[in-house]
Amino acid sequence: MDNAPLPPLTRDMDRLRDWIGRSETVTDTLDPRQARLMQVTLDREARFRPGDALPPFWHYIYFNPELPASRLKADGHERLGRFLPPVDLPRRMWAGGRVEIAQPLRIGQRVTKTSTIRDIEMKQGRSGPLCFVTVDHRFEVDGVLHLTETQDIVYREMPAPGTPQPAGRPAPDTALPGRVVTPDPVLLFRYSALIFYGHRIHYDADYTRDVEGYPGLVVHGPLTVSLLADFGVEQAPGRRLRALDIRAHSPLFCPDPIHLELARDRDRSQVWARREDGTLAMAVTLHFDPERKDD
Repeated sequence: MDNAPLPPLTRDMDRLRDWIGRSETVTDTLDPRQARLMQVTLDREARFRPGDALPPFWHYIYFNPELPASRLKADGHERLGRFLPPVDLPRRMWAGGRVEIAQPLRIGQRVTKTSTIRDIEMKQGRSGPLCFVTVDHRFEVDGVLHLTETQDIVYREMPAPGTPQPAGRPAPDTALPGRVVTPDPVLLFRYSALIFYGHRIHYDADYTRDVEGYPGLVVHGPLTVSLLADFGVEQAPGRRLRALDIRAHSPLFCPDPIHLELARDRDRSQVWARREDGTLAMAVTLHFDPERKDD
């Protein structure tokens, strides 16, 4: 572990842009037990064995930095300035991205992930300054590309105490019959442990309410995408998933029910997560290859 001092936080774009092009590489073995733990976290039977295809977006349970506690901020996130730029904005939000699947990752494979910061941009939003960081990830097995992911991260100010949650946009009303998932604190805690992710909004209710101003524990964005991708793939049997376009709209809170809904359009499925009040929380477009079959 590199224990070099971290640079000071800044909003100076000339300094932040020095991080564009920075890369880091980590290699991990897709341990069957970790995948089975994800299965039971989602209340499924633990059946995965070496050679099975890893479901889409389950790669978040691997490749996570081995950070000592001294490298974490008060909110549980990694201190900025090691790989991610030292943005002087305290609240981090996962905004979505895109995944392209050349071929599925398989349990038991030794996979190399290379992450590169593609862009950093500062904007002024209605609630204050926003910093957008785009990170590209490549996943290779023996030098062969299997998966790419573009990850969009947003940094912003903490809300003032008592600030109401912003109104969201309504979810589509064109859904086929869907599924309801009711998250509880144990689900969120287990998923945080699986991805070795310390952000306190997912397990510390007092911090979540008193510091970040949310009404309840926040459901992880990647967990929501995993649920949506699994649901969409189940509704398209025999079709091979080749890409996902992901956009986060509004947070989901525990223990409010999450409505997973879907609409089809030829070789695409639109899947989304709807809150109980009708607000659109997460939208994912699943692109399928009509000619290739799942293994």
